[in-house]
Amino acid sequence: MDSGNLAWYIAATALVLFMTPGVAFFYGGLVKAKSVVSMMMMSFGSMGLIAVLWILYGYNMQNADWWSGILGNPFSDFGLGTMASDAESATTNLTGVAYGATFAIITVALISGAIADRAKFGSWMIFAFLFATIDYFAVAGWVWNVNGWIFNLGTNLGFSTEVIDYAGGTAVHINAGAAALALALVLGKRVGFQKGISKPHNVPLVLLGASILWFGWFGFNAGAAAWFEPTEGDALGIAAIGSPAGLIVINTLGATAAAVLGWIIVEKLKDGKATSVGAASGAVAGLVAITPSCANLTPGWALLLGIIAGAVCALAVELKWKLGFDDSLDVVGVHLVGGLIGTLYLGFFATDTGLFVGGNYEQLVLQLIAAVTVLVFSFVVAYIIGFAIEKTVGFRIKNEDEIAGVDTTVHGEEGYALAVEEV
Repeated sequence: MDSGNLAWYIAATALVLFMTPGVAFFYGGLVKAKSVVSMMMMSFGSMGLIAVLWILYGYNMQNADWWSGILGNPFSDFGLGTMASDAESATTNLTGVAYGATFAIITVALISGAIADRAKFGSWMIFAFLFATIDYFAVAGWVWNVNGWIFNLGTNLGFSTEVIDYAGGTAVHINAGAAALALALVLGKRVGFQKGISKPHNVPLVLLGASILWFGWFGFNAGAAAWFEPTEGDALGIAAIGSPAGLIVINTLGATAAAVLGWIIVEKLKDGKATSVGAASGAVAGLVAITPSCANLTPGWALLLGIIAGAVCALAVELKWKLGFDDSLDVVGVHLVGGLIGTLYLGFFATDTGLFVGGNYEQLVLQLIAAVTVLVFSFVVAYIIGFAIEKTVGFRIKNEDEIAGVDTTVHGEEGYALAVEEV
């Protein structure tokens, strides 16, 4: 890796890390004023905990084979001492380790939006520890380790292509969205659950968070481009279009912009008004959908993906009212649904391999197997962990504490000092 690529890789790591405070602001603005500290602390708690776990053993579980293709050995280089002792690895490989840590962090942080207003912080941290260890570190290895079973699924089935998940449609978004659904079911509904139960207490905070996410997402999607040198016949179709970095950047921009339009058009038709929160949510939906496919679509198909993702996710967030699960901040409607759309869309429109652009059914079959497997695995793991925590130390706060406000009862803080104390 030359100095320019290395510099970009470090910058991309910082961009992706910055995305988790973006999640904190986005989620924090959406909740009640007396829950904003609690909501943001779940993201910051994830930053502290998951980074430590990743350095100790998480990276090993993703990349060091133990049960080949399924699970890495957490003790292969515990604490990364061996990697750090090699001069080249200490420069290049450890940068990749740090970059991978930021993906693990944000995946866990995203889940927290489903349980806003009603979760104990300590229990959330226990969940984050167990979910990262049992689920994320393994699933990331399935998808991105060259020996992972999802990475090699096409070869193992005798297909001419492989599963495409460039930046985390399965490992991040479907994974987080399915876990969010599981926790929403475990913790149950908020007090007084009904449509309009709470409105965003700080819309500018929501827009700030969405803006940070869009900004950081260029590192999320294009960061790994530092590693790629496209060659003719690249199995993932990257070389068919040209430089992956430029393609990834334009697709990340275009799909997200189109998703904003898709969301607010549906919102206008359905409710009579296009809202700023809807625009912000549409941007996130577009970012989610383009994540797995950013390197494998032409820009026109990326725009269509954005429109579809924005429109469908705008409708999908209504499912919680119809089906009766309390996904507080629409993690299921945006991340699970958006992740599924982006992952399966590749089966139809992936360059050279999609069903409608020169390929055949194989790409769609691979994308479907990967998406469904990760969804089911994540849901089951998260439900078991959440249920066990609820039945032992307790996961949900008391109803009276929820009404009084999570910030003061759990953290002893308030998000806003509304009155100045006299000296």
